[in-house]
Amino acid sequence: MVSHDSFGLGRVVNKETAAVTVDFGPQLVRIASPFPKLSKL
Repeated sequence: MVSHDSFGLGRVVNKETAAVTVDFGPQLVRIASPFPKLSKL
């Protein structure tokens, strides 16, 4: 589980070298590195 300042709680579904894809429920969001607004829970 992760928390994002704008999207809320989500689950990482894919990891890439420079990005992650997170499932925030109604939407999947690809977040590029660095991850300043993303916190691991």
